[in-house]
Amino acid sequence: MAEISVRVENQLNAVAEEVSALIAVVRPILQGLLMALKSEVVAQAGGVQNVPLFMLPRLYRPGDGDCGICFEYAVHDAITRNDPTVLERVSESMRRHCNVPGNRPASILFGAEKSGSLQLIATAAEILTDNSRLLTGAQAQPPKLKPYLNQLAAAFRRPTTRAALPWSISGLWKADLFLGNLDSDRWVGTTVKINRAHLEAARGLRIGIVPAAHGRDDRVQFDEAKNLVICPLPYDGEFMELFYHAWGIVQQFMAADAQVPREVALPAPTHRVVASILAARRNFPVLDVIEALRPLAQPELLQTDEEDQGRELIGTEAPIVDTLIAPVSRTMQ
Repeated sequence: MAEISVRVENQLNAVAEEVSALIAVVRPILQGLLMALKSEVVAQAGGVQNVPLFMLPRLYRPGDGDCGICFEYAVHDAITRNDPTVLERVSESMRRHCNVPGNRPASILFGAEKSGSLQLIATAAEILTDNSRLLTGAQAQPPKLKPYLNQLAAAFRRPTTRAALPWSISGLWKADLFLGNLDSDRWVGTTVKINRAHLEAARGLRIGIVPAAHGRDDRVQFDEAKNLVICPLPYDGEFMELFYHAWGIVQQFMAADAQVPREVALPAPTHRVVASILAARRNFPVLDVIEALRPLAQPELLQTDEEDQGRELIGTEAPIVDTLIAPVSRTMQ
């Protein structure tokens, strides 16, 4: 007989009306585009904290990786907001397929191809402890994660640094997120790809988050060939559809020089409302706008009541629900 923690989720709010739901996803997209600016460009603008929203279209240079960067930020932010469609899939991936114990999930945004490596290390160090362990799936003692942060941050550009990593985590420099539980202090390396075809296996990675593929089974499954737990995020009025709508709004807003685009560019009234909310704040720094929009975004959806109950367990674990945000900066090459 073992004791488990039973967590009951009560939906506090219906899925918010479209404007606030879109704003919730527009926020991390703006942050992703800001952090994708080259460091020398940001420096000329007085630092990332001083870039005004109206300057973002003028400093930004579109690239193939932009949508992917913003997708990583949006997935990370969705976990922090307890977005049920994302949280359910991520929780299942960690609990059922990676055997991550605990009840207080956390997310650390870790894109390796960033310029803000010092900020990354400082942010991760605030969350990780000296006992933080990385579950790699190998039949061995899980390595401690914190001592390897500097090597992982440097390994993206220096192959010699990668060679010095332990075999079981030699590919962990490709991680985009670290997902885990604060109460158990156990973590898994996670890769996030907007294009499923770009999903790659690497030693140390356990979960791959991708958009669901139309016409395919969208359940969380283990891919033996890649040795990855594939976590598809759904369309059909859920997260992926919302993300692409928000991405389109931001792209049209940028193309209109941070003004409300013409109706032909954004024919949906709710999309134009979101664009007008951004345009009204065009003279303020992007980071301030992101923070100011927080109260307008979709509120937390879930309230979790927890109680301990004695229950016999046969290979099961307690559910996972909570989360934490830890933003970092990165530069697109």
